[in-house]
Amino acid sequence: MKHAGPDALDQLESVLEEIRRLGGLKEKKRGAFYCGSNGFLHFHEDPAGFFADLKTGGDYVRFPINTKTQTRTFLRRAAAALNSAKSAGTSG
Repeated sequence: MKHAGPDALDQLESVLEEIRRLGGLKEKKRGAFYCGSNGFLHFHEDPAGFFADLKTGGDYVRFPINTKTQTRTFLRRAAAALNSAKSAGTSG
């Protein structure tokens, strides 16, 4: 599964906008978000669709983001993971 390229990220722009609105993240490269100096979130594309790798705790968890329901679930989990990371003092 490869990292999402420019065309895939174009299709995911509405998701990227929602992530940017969360605040507290740095987008070092389009679609690659960091919380402090730690990788937090990036995206993949695959024949099966689009996926987001979100760091929850110490590990990345892969979320499909191909339907509205999947995307809403992912965005809720991303907000919760960011709040947890900030509470743990890993936001920089």
